[in-house]
Amino acid sequence: MSKVNLESVKAFLLTLQDSICAGLEQADGTAKFVEDAWQREEGGGGRTRVIRDGAVIEQGGVNYSHVFGESMPASATAHRPELAGRSFHACGVSLVIHPKNPHIPTSHANVRFFIAEKEGEEPIWWFGGGFDLTPFYPVLEDVKHWHQTAQDLCKPFGEQVYDDYKKWCDEYFYLKHRGETRGVGGLFFDDLNEWGFDKSFAFMQAVGNGYLDAYLPLIERRKDTPFGEHERQFQLYRRGRYVEFNLVWDRGTLFGLQTGGRTESILMSMPPLARWEYNFSPASNSAEAKLYEFYLKPQDWLAC
Repeated sequence: MSKVNLESVKAFLLTLQDSICAGLEQADGTAKFVEDAWQREEGGGGRTRVIRDGAVIEQGGVNYSHVFGESMPASATAHRPELAGRSFHACGVSLVIHPKNPHIPTSHANVRFFIAEKEGEEPIWWFGGGFDLTPFYPVLEDVKHWHQTAQDLCKPFGEQVYDDYKKWCDEYFYLKHRGETRGVGGLFFDDLNEWGFDKSFAFMQAVGNGYLDAYLPLIERRKDTPFGEHERQFQLYRRGRYVEFNLVWDRGTLFGLQTGGRTESILMSMPPLARWEYNFSPASNSAEAKLYEFYLKPQDWLAC
C-alpha cells in the first residue's frame, strides 16, 4: 500500500490556490486577489485570498489552510468516534465566487485532506471535496457543461464514480428546512481512502484542477448578458439561501469554527450582499419560477 504523504498534499494545495487565483483574475480582467496570511495559536495557519469589486466578480475568496492539534473537536469525534485521543492535521483549499451579474452562477469548490495519528496505531486518513454550482438564472447549456466536466474527470477512476458523487452532492447541498437543493449540484465526496493513498490523491487533484475547466467558460458566456434591478434583487434574495446552508448545515463551517480556525477566513464564503423577503413566491411562468420548478430538483443533467 502506498505511503501517506502529507507534504505532497500540501505542496499540491498551495499550487492549486495559485493557479485558481490566476485563472479567476484573468477572467475578471481588472480585480486582483489580496492575500492575508494568518497563524493559528493552537497550530497551523493559512493564506486567505480575497477578490472584490471587479469587472465580473463582486466578491470571492480562495483559501488555503493547514491546521493541526493534539485532540479533535466534538463535531469530528461525533462523526468519527475512532478519532478520539488522536492528534490531527487538516489541510485544504476552499473557494466561493460571487459574481456581479445574476446570469453568472455562484460557484463553490473544496478539496481537503485529513489525517489523525496515535502512537503505536495506523493513521486514519481520508480525502474529501468537490464542486457545486448555484445559478440564479440557469441556462441548460451551462449546467450540462458543468456536469460534463465533472463526469469526464471522474471517468478514469471508475464508471460509477460520477453517478455516486453527483448523487452525494445533490443530497449534501440540500436545504432541508426549505425542501430544495442549493443549486444544480456537481460532485461531493468525503472519507475517501478505500482506493489507497496514490489513487485517492490523484482523484482529489483531478477535482481541484477541474474547477476552472468547469467554471471559466460560464463566466465568458454570461458576463455581458444584460440585467436590471429585478434580476439583481432576485440574485440577492437567492444568495440568502447560500447563507442559510453554510450556517445551518455545512460540516466544514462547523469543523473550522470548532477547531479554532480563523473566523474571517471561514466566513469568507458569505456573499457581500444578500436579502430575505417574507413568503416570496415567483411569478407564474417566469424565469424565477423555472429555477424552482426545474433546476432546484436533482436531474440527470447530461440526459436533458
